[in-house]
Amino acid sequence: MIRLLKDVASAVENLHPAYFALVMATGIVAIAAHFEGLATIALGLTWFNAAAFCVLWIMYLLRLVLYPRSFVRDMADFERGPGFFTLVAGTGVFGSQAIIIFGNNQLAFVLWVLSVPLWACLIYTIFAAFTVKENKPSLEGINGGWLIAVVATQAVSNLGTLLSPRFAEQQRNILFFTFSMWLFGGMLYIWLIALIFYRYTFFHFSPADLMPPYWINMGAMAISTLAGTTLIESSPHAPFLPEVLPFLKGFTVFYWATATWWIPMLLILGFWRHVYKKFKLIYSPLYWGAVFPLGMYAASTHRLSDVLNMPALFWVQRIFVYVALVAWLATFLGLVKAVGNFAKLRAPH
Repeated sequence: MIRLLKDVASAVENLHPAYFALVMATGIVAIAAHFEGLATIALGLTWFNAAAFCVLWIMYLLRLVLYPRSFVRDMADFERGPGFFTLVAGTGVFGSQAIIIFGNNQLAFVLWVLSVPLWACLIYTIFAAFTVKENKPSLEGINGGWLIAVVATQAVSNLGTLLSPRFAEQQRNILFFTFSMWLFGGMLYIWLIALIFYRYTFFHFSPADLMPPYWINMGAMAISTLAGTTLIESSPHAPFLPEVLPFLKGFTVFYWATATWWIPMLLILGFWRHVYKKFKLIYSPLYWGAVFPLGMYAASTHRLSDVLNMPALFWVQRIFVYVALVAWLATFLGLVKAVGNFAKLRAPH
């Protein structure tokens, strides 16, 4: 029993800040499966996600209480710090699940109320810490994981827009807030992707540098597309949105086109990493950051097809739903294997 408690304490102390990407990935794959009509799979993933959401939140809070120095040190770390944004993104995606799959607006509202101040706290704390930190890495310190900040911003925007009808007279104010968040998320992507693109084009790039979160390059644009389609659908309920509707539709397609461009590029780089360079494929919680963009691209393409009346896009969405499900299953099996190996190592001989 004592040994088990020590193992749990060790897992809490060393919990990767980006582990909440598991909730992000599971949530959006469930939503994409729901859109495809795979109700049983969507429901099963949602219940699994509910359990993962509760367990991971408890672990994060325990880490903050029991190991505050380790927690704060990670938050100011250029590589690990941006992973904390998965807390906001995962909470927002789970809130969207609650509405889309369960029709539970009450739970979704609680999650949105939690995600908004959490987003504000993290985005100013982390980027302020990076700014004032005396010892900084070179530009090689930036990677695709930083774009989880964009994902978190757009997750807050999308969930708020989905919830806006319940605010009645305040709906237009909520939509103004979520529209502003959507715009800021796009601007934040432009700031960060310019540095990321410059970093891996003009600096030495090894297979170890190509971490799974580079798929967030695409995922950040996919969730921006999803948030844009939700705003387009809500445009009749706020006087200012119809006035900017052409801009809103144009930028939503712009986001989707950018996400689409990234897919072949990331596949080529993945081939280079694992086939040409023979980089070993070993489970890491960061791989959930690669599953999430696949599910998000499927879901956002479905919604874009709906709001723009583009049936030709349905086949794209259908392919990526199954790709995302396979990727989720492979990553989940990797997690199970990693837990099994850890248990064997810790078992008394």
